[in-house]
Amino acid sequence: MSLTEKLLSPFNTPAISLQNRVVMAPMSRRRSVNNIPGPSVAAYYKQRAGAGLIIAENTAVTANGIGYLHTPGIYNSEQIAAWKKVTDGVHARNGKIFVQLLHAGRIGHPLNHEGGIPLVAPSAVRANGTIRTPGEIYLPMPEPEALSAAGVQAAIEQHIQGAINAMEAGFDGVEIHGAHGFLPEQFMNPQTNHRTDQYGGSIANRSRFLLEIMGGVVAAIGKERTGIRLSPFATQSDLQGYADETAMHQYITDALQQLGILYIHLSDQSTNGNPPIPPEHIRDVRKRFSNLLILAGGYTPASAETAIQSGMADLIAFGRPFISNPDLVERFRRNAPLADGDKATYYLGGDEGYIDYPEIHVNEDAACAAV
Repeated sequence: MSLTEKLLSPFNTPAISLQNRVVMAPMSRRRSVNNIPGPSVAAYYKQRAGAGLIIAENTAVTANGIGYLHTPGIYNSEQIAAWKKVTDGVHARNGKIFVQLLHAGRIGHPLNHEGGIPLVAPSAVRANGTIRTPGEIYLPMPEPEALSAAGVQAAIEQHIQGAINAMEAGFDGVEIHGAHGFLPEQFMNPQTNHRTDQYGGSIANRSRFLLEIMGGVVAAIGKERTGIRLSPFATQSDLQGYADETAMHQYITDALQQLGILYIHLSDQSTNGNPPIPPEHIRDVRKRFSNLLILAGGYTPASAETAIQSGMADLIAFGRPFISNPDLVERFRRNAPLADGDKATYYLGGDEGYIDYPEIHVNEDAACAAV
């Protein structure tokens, strides 16, 4: 048996068919000036369409949902039209592409928002740290405004409308970003949720914001087009672990099973210095959730194959290797060496370190054909 036999084989279910089980993980590359994906963004994703599934980078559902400078949005017609060029390019190469829908909440700065709209969050709890703003100026993140009851409902509707907009833009589905310390996790975590209404206090209340988003998106675009990313036990965006975190994720997993969404995508951030997701938690998700499970976090082709063969996962997401290896799947297939990425251009720059990494095996095939 090949070390990548299942990983690189086609994957077919009644809900989705993929050319392999390799997922390109959502990675913020911050090349969308004025929050509009440009031609280079379309080229970037088209180059990587050999993945079974691309999950496009976190994409804001509203202007003050933008976290980091030059991240894209999907809340106006110009953004939708720009994303349509991205999805057309991926589909032209027989790829599948979802988009990750984001509201960053307290992470960001009003200078990164159209009109300087303030940050919002479940409660007025400021995040530590600085963030890049126009002019390459790094400023402290200010205290967010606590969302009113009407503001909570508006944020839920913005996610649902973002999913509808994604369908108009030609995406095959959406992934709700419920991970990495952004707005849904800010509701889940008692460190940032001091509310006393129906969105604060108990596990059922603190998870309500996320689950109402999920239910609304399923109703709007269909459960077979809806996924979610979660990062249990990670401490990101100035969040810390909490006492009932395991119970919180079990409750959410059970609710997602009831909704029947396409997949749960678990993001292990241990390669970034965070606590890992314990194997027993992954096994528990497998027991509670009967649809697709995607695992991400430092996998190699061999460890990915093991996870699939053992039944721990259906699909494996790869992040940074896709940055510098647009033909990553083909390199896996040929057991070819991987190129190293330029970390200085992960989040900064134009086309350099973005669309200038070569698809060497495509080029080799073309050269052979020309001989």
